[in-house]
Amino acid sequence: MSALSPPRIKFCGLTRREDIASAVALGVDCIGFVFAARSPRRLDIEAARALRDVVPASVQLIALMMDDPAPVVAEVVAAIAPDVLQFHGDEADAFCAGFGLPYWKAIAMGGDPASALASLQAYPGASAFLFDGHAAGEPGGGGQTFDWQALPRALDRPFWLAGGLDAGNVAQAIAAARPDGVDVSSGVERAPGIKDPARMRAFVDAVRGPR
Repeated sequence: MSALSPPRIKFCGLTRREDIASAVALGVDCIGFVFAARSPRRLDIEAARALRDVVPASVQLIALMMDDPAPVVAEVVAAIAPDVLQFHGDEADAFCAGFGLPYWKAIAMGGDPASALASLQAYPGASAFLFDGHAAGEPGGGGQTFDWQALPRALDRPFWLAGGLDAGNVAQAIAAARPDGVDVSSGVERAPGIKDPARMRAFVDAVRGPR
């Protein structure tokens, strides 16, 4: 991350048109649709297709998958044309790279950070990493933080910081980890999948400064 520019912002787990419109109005960089089967924010294909037109071309759409079979991932790609696939499971690099799109690999930091970081070398095709606070095998979005100081000081690719971020701690997290982007879900919600406009604005202001 440049010392002069704030990190990019991704709001994840959006399920309602009005929340997407609010996020776009706030100038977020990325919006995440969740397709992980065990997530309370999971969208089915029809719901995702109905929401797709609210996301403008200026905002990247990220599709979050977790151990889904290739035909399911391909169906998501065909239905909503995401800009990036984000994988949270045990998917191999070749699998993740096999859909003609850039992919981000989520790294679960909630268990053994050293083992988690050792897994990075298994994903040479990842265009970015996303370090999340959940334990391995969990879908994320649960609001768990982790030790930001455990992250490496230098990586050969951009990385995103996720897990338990909200308006109250995101500035501290940015100062500690220097990520290229920050990803928030539960920290801007009043219920799973239901975003809160005031919390969304407060988060953006905490990252970029009040406007």
